[in-house]
Amino acid sequence: MRQLEPLPGSDVDESLPPRRRWRWLRHRNLVWGGAVFVLLLVVSFAAPVLTHFNPLSVDPLSTLQKPSLIHLFGTDELGRDLVSRVLYGGRYTIFASLAAMTLGVVGGSLIGLIAGIAGGSVDMVLMRLMDLILAFPGILPALAITTILGPSFTNLIIAIGFSSAPGYARIVEAGTLQVKQLVYVEAAESSGSSRWHIIRKHVLPNVFSLIVVAATTGLGITVLSVAALGFLGLGVQPPTPEWGSILNEGRENISLAWWISLFPGIFITFYVIAVSIMGDGLRDLLDPMNV
Repeated sequence: MRQLEPLPGSDVDESLPPRRRWRWLRHRNLVWGGAVFVLLLVVSFAAPVLTHFNPLSVDPLSTLQKPSLIHLFGTDELGRDLVSRVLYGGRYTIFASLAAMTLGVVGGSLIGLIAGIAGGSVDMVLMRLMDLILAFPGILPALAITTILGPSFTNLIIAIGFSSAPGYARIVEAGTLQVKQLVYVEAAESSGSSRWHIIRKHVLPNVFSLIVVAATTGLGITVLSVAALGFLGLGVQPPTPEWGSILNEGRENISLAWWISLFPGIFITFYVIAVSIMGDGLRDLLDPMNV
């Protein structure tokens, strides 16, 4: 006979067999994607330990040197070591992507919850506003915001977070409308439970998995937006390194020094692939059909 699952938050969760407690290990996408993601985090934030070069240090005698044992990724047009610039730049790119994603998820989820719970005209007005923002292609809203506010690291995060919020709002609003139709939610409304109580006890636990999967898969798009705005000069300002800005620096010397653009591009590629397959693994893990 199949063992009944314990209620969430109960004290008998530890009694689950190891096969159930460690079932996430069966999802290879989640394991490998998470491993690469953690590895990129470690090498970026451990940059002072992994390299002894200063990413801002200019060396006129070492300009445009090819990858070698001394400079593993080569040097740029100012003689700066690219290993240090790529690793230190990962700090800004990864942090900006995580911060912008968090801002978009929190803001979009709040809007989606309010729209789904309130319904009626409130839902219609909020969702039409979200549709208006979604009508603009790609990173155009973020590009417009950074142009208005001015190029800076903080404005970059705000712009990308704002432009990504409507997507999360749409997902949460749709999930909230589905949860509202459940019998026990209707019973809670009939018994006079407050909307905050319904959101906290019934809606959020049911839409949480949707938010987690959407945030993880959307992180890849977010980091591409961060790198794109950095490439256009609307993100972190020189001489501070950032993957997108390093790509832009290598653009002018692409025929002479291909390595300047190659290595930050490789890091961006691995980051996007890692979070994408990690999102696929999370979706499979949180799918009730795979429990």
